[in-house]
Amino acid sequence: MADAKTISRIEKLTWVLIFIGMFTVALGLASHSRSPTAAWLLGIAGIALVASGAVLIWLRSRMRVDP
Repeated sequence: MADAKTISRIEKLTWVLIFIGMFTVALGLASHSRSPTAAWLLGIAGIALVASGAVLIWLRSRMRVDP
């Protein structure tokens, strides 16, 4: 189905999305007292990034390496 290079790229992208998303959520929580609107936007964006990383984990679990 997929070659090893593609699977490696998906695995790297997955963890980058998850960690950047968690950082963005933490930044939103930390900035809540200064600007609630920006904090909510950061939180929603971070949650979307983490969710897309989770979808990539599911996608990667369905991929098989070509022989």
